[in-house]
Amino acid sequence: MPTNMTANPKRTDHYFSEKPQSAARFGTVHANLRGRNFEFTTASSVFSTKRIDTGTRILIENMNLPTEGCVLDIGCGYGAVGITAAKLNPALRVVLTDINRRAVLLARQNAQKNRVRNVDFRQGNLYTPVQDICFNTVLSNPPVSAGMQTVQAIISGAPAVLESGGSLQMVVRSKIGKKTLPDAFTEAFGNVQVLAIESGYRVLMGEKE
Repeated sequence: MPTNMTANPKRTDHYFSEKPQSAARFGTVHANLRGRNFEFTTASSVFSTKRIDTGTRILIENMNLPTEGCVLDIGCGYGAVGITAAKLNPALRVVLTDINRRAVLLARQNAQKNRVRNVDFRQGNLYTPVQDICFNTVLSNPPVSAGMQTVQAIISGAPAVLESGGSLQMVVRSKIGKKTLPDAFTEAFGNVQVLAIESGYRVLMGEKE
């Protein structure tokens, strides 16, 4: 059983709460992602506790990973995206970040559970905890419930942490981001591509020139 996550059982938190105060209710998710089997421990006050949500799965199945270098999973939750990326290419260094302390603890434990070692974990808001690193790829299933300002901040802040030629790859619901987010990508990067359209979602990519 995961440790150091029990707190006030009367408090209700959001998955983007910095320090969830509610008692953790644990679960387990089994998933086949990119042809590999994974097992993830989940907990209340962390996003999508009963299954790999559709947006996350679509991002994982369509993400373009570099052959080497550093990858950032921003807003990692319990770690499905970043851990899969690290498992697919052990040559990568994958950094998983989240504002939610409970999510970071779970991601760390899930990396161990899935025998993934080429990973690092940091807690903090948006790009604050990774100002000392340059990445080749940033992956994001953004916390839309936290507000579109947060989503926009992930897009606008990405070029500052990316190497030349690096990319931000983000999955969004088509009805939410079809019109506005491509413009945000174009403003930040000067370009935007659609990597996938599936099940009401689309994966957008901007590359730093």
